[in-house]
Amino acid sequence: MNKRISKLSAILMAAVLAFSLTGCGGSEEESTSVESTSAATTTAGDTTEATTGGAETADVKVAVVCSAAGQNDTGYNASACEAIKALAASKGFEYKIVEPTNGIPAALETMAEDGYNLIFSLEYDFDALIKGVGGARPIAEQYPDTSFVIFNADPNRNEDGSLIHENVISVLFDVHEGSYLAGYAYVLMNENQDKLFGDAYQMTPVDTARAVGFVGGTNSDGILVYSYGFMQGIERACVELDVNYDYYAKYDAGFSDPALGSTVAGTMFDNGANIVFADCGMVGDGITAKAKEVGKISIQVDADLDAQQPGYVLTSVLKITGIPVETITNALLDGSFGTMENTQSYDIASGGTGITDMSEISKYVADTALWDELKAKVFAVQDEIKTGTVTIINAQEGEAFDAAADCPHITVK
Repeated sequence: MNKRISKLSAILMAAVLAFSLTGCGGSEEESTSVESTSAATTTAGDTTEATTGGAETADVKVAVVCSAAGQNDTGYNASACEAIKALAASKGFEYKIVEPTNGIPAALETMAEDGYNLIFSLEYDFDALIKGVGGARPIAEQYPDTSFVIFNADPNRNEDGSLIHENVISVLFDVHEGSYLAGYAYVLMNENQDKLFGDAYQMTPVDTARAVGFVGGTNSDGILVYSYGFMQGIERACVELDVNYDYYAKYDAGFSDPALGSTVAGTMFDNGANIVFADCGMVGDGITAKAKEVGKISIQVDADLDAQQPGYVLTSVLKITGIPVETITNALLDGSFGTMENTQSYDIASGGTGITDMSEISKYVADTALWDELKAKVFAVQDEIKTGTVTIINAQEGEAFDAAADCPHITVK
């Protein structure tokens, strides 16, 4: 379904003839940190990074509203922020990065009031935008000429699937595909741990326990989609090798406490898991640190974080937010924005998700020939996913998952 952009189209036409940048707003009560392009003096109290952009897109204003982890997180916010900075530098439009202190709804309203044409919202917080809260009309309805982009869910649909707001785009990442590969890879590596890792690690032998850990920030479809895909990849390898695994999961770790990540991962490692999947922002920093401390491994998410603890991160399941930010912003600039779908998915083929090439941990394995053989199997499965020959449940699209039925070789603890 196409988006309505009546006023925005006029703005873009005018922008071609513009020759100066408008000033950036922003206030301390609304954000702790704001970065923006502007030729104007910045508001007192804000932390800013200001430059003067080009003239041809001077009337275009794009904002990125960060999640609680902030723009300097391990990749999710950082990728989007870096993309908008690079685009603004090359195309000359005005941008602002906002780290809210009064909540996402207040930040969205402030940016819309300030005339931002396109607002990317990275937090998992949609009610005020889509439904309205406290008796207020939905923000999307209050600002029909502002376009909003949200991530990791598609709440902008009625029960019958019809669109609620034409000025909201939902961006989904097919991270279940990358997670599937990560789960499959882990079992292959774990079953060959003696040859691959040797005495340099403290792996729990498979004749003692076969286990895996998963730590998510929230119990939401945006997190469960990783976990379910991960389990299905583990299941595939279990079927191939005729083994069974225990699955330890925590879905409410938040995104900002590395110490909690260390504690939770430590418990999972003690229970025999040789890997913990960290889908929890900076909480994951504590998980990878614990993996190094106890001589086991982890899986990271969003950006390529394989070198965060070199040799102790198997791979990273990528969610490159910068790709849709770049794609959608470029569409705004080149006039094709009005033809974009309101629900967009970025899969392995798009480059928006997948796993890393595992080259970092490759430096630490003992049997490189076996390692290369196992990696080849993993990436052969990736090719199957690209061609659509592998079916993976996608929680973000509401697909039902039954652990006992879909993954009978896995026992959820």
